[in-house]
Amino acid sequence: METPNLGSSPLVRSKDESVKSVDRRNFLRSAGLTTVAGAVFLAGCDNDDDMNPSPTSVDLGSGDTGILNYAYALEQLEAAFYTQVVATPYSGITDAEKTLLTDIRDHEIIHRDFLKAALGTNAIGNLEVNFTSIDFTKRDSVLGAAKLFEDTGVAAYNGAGRLLTNGTNLLVAGKIVSVEARHAAAIRDLLSPNSASFAGDDIVNSNGLDHATAPADILAAVKPYVKTTITASKLPTA
Repeated sequence: METPNLGSSPLVRSKDESVKSVDRRNFLRSAGLTTVAGAVFLAGCDNDDDMNPSPTSVDLGSGDTGILNYAYALEQLEAAFYTQVVATPYSGITDAEKTLLTDIRDHEIIHRDFLKAALGTNAIGNLEVNFTSIDFTKRDSVLGAAKLFEDTGVAAYNGAGRLLTNGTNLLVAGKIVSVEARHAAAIRDLLSPNSASFAGDDIVNSNGLDHATAPADILAAVKPYVKTTITASKLPTA
């Protein structure tokens, strides 16, 4: 199977194509992602996911393709979660909180669509999520889930980075995980304002390093939130 190279892609479109969000364009430019997917996802959050039925199971594949599909699966989960959060705000949400959560939603959608475009025909199908354990009307429930997803996402990228063989893929994964870490810190600050929890001992070790968790452990942690069966037996482990 051909390994996706996130540094070059036939998906690049004309620079004259219009975009709906200057903020997204600036984010992508600063992350170095515009050279890959161009206007494929710069057009906004609209997508045709509803046109494609979710499969009952997906196989992530092997090599760099498998690792990128693994990241794509996690970004699907996060994008779906924040889309729901913004669509049905919890009781008592402030304007500042809604703005922050909307920004995070937009980032997660960008990550999701970027990985899908880069993977092309090797991309897994749309996952069916399961958020029945989250009470979207309650702040603590929503932010608690957000904390779990963001902390898990950072640990997932850290743990999978060493398994990538293409240097360009590793570089872009690093640029994505740094944004996920910003999300994690912001969510933790909402839960515990003016505290040191944004870099607490539960996520940063005594050497000042964040956790790195293997794909198998991450997939087990998020399994309650995904109805689609995810097979990862072909992923590299070293």
